[in-house]
Amino acid sequence: MQQIRVKTYYFRDDGAIPNHPAWPVILYPGVWKDQPEQTETLFNRHHWLNSWTNGVYDYHHYHSNTHEVLGVIQGSAVIQLGGKLGRKFQIQTGDVLLLPAGTGHKKISSSDDFLIVGAYPEGSDYNLHTGEESDRPEVLEEIKQVPAPWQDPVYGEDGPVQEYYVK
Repeated sequence: MQQIRVKTYYFRDDGAIPNHPAWPVILYPGVWKDQPEQTETLFNRHHWLNSWTNGVYDYHHYHSNTHEVLGVIQGSAVIQLGGKLGRKFQIQTGDVLLLPAGTGHKKISSSDDFLIVGAYPEGSDYNLHTGEESDRPEVLEEIKQVPAPWQDPVYGEDGPVQEYYVK
């Protein structure tokens, strides 16, 4: 597979959604637009497991104990990343988003047929936080402790994860 040019986005802690203190969201635009039905298989091949197919919650939330990859397999959506002060992204079939631990995400709107595959490095379990003040400072420390994934969810052992997370 030929590598496409990814886009990276950094988000600061907004007081409710911590986001990741060092690592960016990685957007792989249109990486699998010709084979969206293979998204889950390809994630799993690169050890991104515990996968599921569904949508994205329509409220701000994040996972403090793991990273998450989302691959659009059908339709389109507007997703807000980074919490209330974050940024809105239009995503569509074939796009992949890698969210480092702590990254807030929320579905703003979607087409009726919108579906994504989500997965986690090495099949880790995920928790769910919505920005409650009582979760701090524990989640801030937990986010820092989540190790870099050893494989990129799209390109395996040689991809953007190695460039932006492992260095």
